[in-house]
Amino acid sequence: MTPVELSRTVLRAVRRAVDEGELSVPVPARAVVTPPGPGGCGDYATNIALQLARPAGQPPLRVAEILRQYLAGTAGVADVTVTQPGFLNISLSDTAPAAFALARQILAEGMEYGHGDALAGRIVELRIPYDVRAEVVADALTRLVAAQGGRAEVDHREPVNLRPVPAPEDPAPLGPDAARWALLYPAAHDRPRITADHLVQRESNPLFRVRYAHARTRALGRNAAALGFAAEPGDPAFDASALGADLHLHLHPDTHPHPRNAPAQNLAPLLTALADHPRVLARAAAHRAPDRLARHLITVADAVLPFLPAVLPLGEEKPSAAHRARLALAEAAGTVLAGGLSLLGIDAPDHL
Repeated sequence: MTPVELSRTVLRAVRRAVDEGELSVPVPARAVVTPPGPGGCGDYATNIALQLARPAGQPPLRVAEILRQYLAGTAGVADVTVTQPGFLNISLSDTAPAAFALARQILAEGMEYGHGDALAGRIVELRIPYDVRAEVVADALTRLVAAQGGRAEVDHREPVNLRPVPAPEDPAPLGPDAARWALLYPAAHDRPRITADHLVQRESNPLFRVRYAHARTRALGRNAAALGFAAEPGDPAFDASALGADLHLHLHPDTHPHPRNAPAQNLAPLLTALADHPRVLARAAAHRAPDRLARHLITVADAVLPFLPAVLPLGEEKPSAAHRARLALAEAAGTVLAGGLSLLGIDAPDHL
């Protein structure tokens, strides 16, 4: 079950509780599911009970207990635990097939993954001042609007409807990519920093982390080819058999405290970030906020980097279906990073 599918499952539980008369609330349009925070457990958590408590006229814990009954036993859900102050913590019964179904979708759609029709047929007027940051933001928004099926028209007529805080100095000395990032990464109401920090190749530089994560996924593809294998997200055989137990070590590391050669990284943040990409693109376009996409790319990069050392075989280990599937997930993340950077007008080098 992907995060998007889980969100729909949570909403169906709310709808069933309403239909049964246990809750008297409007069913929300969306249920947010995220990796559990401190004190949480399972694969995902949702705050839907806290969101519904006031309109339901009941304490959040009571709402959570009601929803837990409708979620428990749902196909794909292994367990549901309620934690303070009213979070639902959900453990999935078989996440491996969903993870690589998502990888298959991303690799099939390529850099157009996440493009949609949220603005289909709409013309978005962007009236901007004569300012370098406004020009760069409008250029990125033109791409984002087009990715959602709309068309942006940019001009300098009054009244201005897009006026990000200007840069304090000329960003050109940073070079085209770092300059664009420096202007797009902050929210429109924040003053951008035009400093050499954007050029530093270390973890403290968000742009470097994003581009490095992309380059690493491409390097893994080259290394895998040298070892004689490639990503195979379309092979139905490995989803349930080769990956079931292997990926379980990623998703439930606490149940295997000392597995030999098993990466101790929870994949839920990565799956959530990849599945959330279409929503981020739609909102970045609708709210004229390319900074949302920039921050999302950092989330994807930070989620995939700890996973990458587990992709290739170690020592005398032979490439297996699990390695091909892991490579598919890594390449899917690289595709999302490349597509997102392209929409921002920033290069995604294969070598860094």
